[in-house]
Amino acid sequence: MQISYNWLKQFIKLDIAPEETAEILTNLGLEVEGINAYESLKGGLKGVVVGHVISCEQHPNADKLRITKVDLGNGEPPVQIVCGAPNVAAGQKVPVATIGTVLTDKEGNDFVIKKGKIRGEESFGMICAEDELGLGEGHDGILVLDDKFKPGTTAAEVFEVYTDTVFEIGLTPNRADAMSHWGVARDLRAGLIQNKPQNTYSELITPSISKFKVEKRTLKYDIIVEDSKLAPHYAGVTISGIEVKPSPAWLQNSLKAIAITPKNNIVDATNYVLHELGQPLHAFDASRIKGNKIIVKNATEGTKFTTLDGVERTLHAEDIVICDENQPLCLAGVLGGLNSGVSEYTTAIFLESAYFNPVSIRKTAKAHGISTDASFRFERGIDPSITTYALKHAAILITDIAGGEITSDITDLYPKKIEDFSVFLNYSNVHKILGESIPQETIKKILVSLDIKVTNITDKGLGLSIPPYRVDVQREIDVIEEILRVYGFNNIKVGSKINATIAYGSKTDDHKVQNIAADQLVSQGFYETMSNSLTTTAYNDLITDINKNQQVAILNPLSQDLSIMRQTLLFGGLESIAYNINRKKADLKYFEFGKTYAKTLSGYEEYKHLALFATGNSNSINWNTPATSVDFFLFKGYIDALLVRLGLKNIETKPNESDVFSEGISYYLGDRKVVTFGNVKKSILKHFDIKQDVFYADFNWNNILNVVSSKIKFAEISKYPIVKRDLALLIKNEVSFADVYKIVKQVDKNLIFDVSLFDVYQGDKLPEGTKSYAISMKLQDKDKTLTDAQIDKIMSKIQNQLQTEVGAELR
Repeated sequence: MQISYNWLKQFIKLDIAPEETAEILTNLGLEVEGINAYESLKGGLKGVVVGHVISCEQHPNADKLRITKVDLGNGEPPVQIVCGAPNVAAGQKVPVATIGTVLTDKEGNDFVIKKGKIRGEESFGMICAEDELGLGEGHDGILVLDDKFKPGTTAAEVFEVYTDTVFEIGLTPNRADAMSHWGVARDLRAGLIQNKPQNTYSELITPSISKFKVEKRTLKYDIIVEDSKLAPHYAGVTISGIEVKPSPAWLQNSLKAIAITPKNNIVDATNYVLHELGQPLHAFDASRIKGNKIIVKNATEGTKFTTLDGVERTLHAEDIVICDENQPLCLAGVLGGLNSGVSEYTTAIFLESAYFNPVSIRKTAKAHGISTDASFRFERGIDPSITTYALKHAAILITDIAGGEITSDITDLYPKKIEDFSVFLNYSNVHKILGESIPQETIKKILVSLDIKVTNITDKGLGLSIPPYRVDVQREIDVIEEILRVYGFNNIKVGSKINATIAYGSKTDDHKVQNIAADQLVSQGFYETMSNSLTTTAYNDLITDINKNQQVAILNPLSQDLSIMRQTLLFGGLESIAYNINRKKADLKYFEFGKTYAKTLSGYEEYKHLALFATGNSNSINWNTPATSVDFFLFKGYIDALLVRLGLKNIETKPNESDVFSEGISYYLGDRKVVTFGNVKKSILKHFDIKQDVFYADFNWNNILNVVSSKIKFAEISKYPIVKRDLALLIKNEVSFADVYKIVKQVDKNLIFDVSLFDVYQGDKLPEGTKSYAISMKLQDKDKTLTDAQIDKIMSKIQNQLQTEVGAELR
């Protein structure tokens, strides 16, 4: 949320700098995340002054150039400026960009005015045209100013450049009361009273409505609210004889400073009051209202309605609509209708101010995927007591800037007043919660500064009446929080004693195994991540692995991008990879422990997973270390090492079973799938605008937990030597190393403890359809030294088995 410093000063007499104001707001809980300068003209015309052209002569070396002497009003002799404008002449008052001034060209690029020579003549500045100052498009000649301006007058003063300081406030959802400049000013006043008691900030300067006057009663609408629970407070008035045109400069600048684009004087006036007081308003073109009635009611299910954004929407029975006798005019509290809004032809309006049911507005906004400044406020809860006040203020503003006159009494429907909240504050609870005793008078002063009325005083505490706009303060603990934030978190002393509670109990096996896996992966350069369990349906069509019938949908999603529970960890990881690549971080290795969710016949199920991601280079580039990209086999090595660390053996390899991978395999232990991994398909990566290979592994963590043990097993190191033997085999291309490994291990599982592949050769020197494998085997007997006869017998058996089962021949 953006808050204007100039605007705040309309509510409260500030004598402190913006930086100090920002610090006080942050300490109050309205965290200022940034402070930005706003200028109605880029650069604020700094360095541009009024100059008086003393003389103007022909340039000796150029027909279209003039040499001028210009008095800049600084007490120095006139400066020489070479100018190419055809209309420059002696005696003129002109805007001059002095040496060092920064201007902006038509392409938006900044350039600095420097001393230079033009066709051999020195020039100490630039006499500017309209477009060079950002004042318009004119470039036929220099801009000639009114003769009343004295040399040296700043251009910012001449052209009334508007400057402001804008606070970017990270507003938390509970602070509905601070969604306006008035609301922020209220909080700021409380902070100033507490932190600067020597000054007087007790009064807020609120807009006067004394000028409100009904001129005629010629345009009146009967207002009918069918259910006051939907619109507890509804008010309206008509204004006739208006002229729709651009807003005055002061109003446009106020809106632009907080990033609101001006539209016309009527719409700008309602936006101004919205951001000033926090009360949304809506103006209807009176000529579009049929039957002389305004009806507030629930929509008829299935009604088609086109909103201001040009989108035709199908209304629900829970939506509140503003109607005339024939049709809906507005989606109440959310967005107006395309055919009832103010246009350049509008001459009379019906101006609406209301307090709508927050829950109903929130449901409508979410159901239709609409978020507006009005809905943002209505769904969090606005102040129901200022509905009529804001309406009068807006009506006065509109007649001031658009002409016209108020042509009806205000119709104000408020059948059941929303009362203040009553809370009793116990002094002892304040001390107990805050850990510090705050004087009772200080507590009273803080509460009064927050517009919380003290209705009863006892020895034990205070009876309080809390205004309804403080929807977040309805309990004693909420009041204590209010006291603390105004008193100051930093003012609570930190004691020298620290109390701690030690919880005893063993961690789960799952936790232990996760830590073992995480330590292993971190040692290999992986970083742990955590992604959102909510995702978008847009990913459903990327892979066939997702079962749409098992999709768990959110009933009231925050947005369409977070509308379902994930069925895979893949997309969250790819979002993180894309985010980092776009920020020049392309060498990545991630892992994430997380859950996926599915709707089954027996109910809702959760499944635990471990996901690995790797992309880019596997190592940092160095002068003595060439960059090595992550490839399939390196990634497979990470997975194999992790499984070894978890003590999982006798892994069986099966072909890729997932639509995720262009190249991939799966590991099984018996009939349990442990992990599927491989190279993610280009078509999936393209959706995330990832142009480099990404390797992904999905571990079924439930299956791993069923077969792994977190207990540490010890074995005595054998005293007897290891024997190593190598074989060079000629085998068919379709035979994999996994096949060879399995055959060799089955020959003698007790003595053969390691089989590795250390060379593969394929070439025209070998028979067609064959390849050469060089394998190494390690043998060891833990109880005695192996004899040559035993070794030869095992090697002979290995050769026979390989030849029999896969047709392998010795080379």
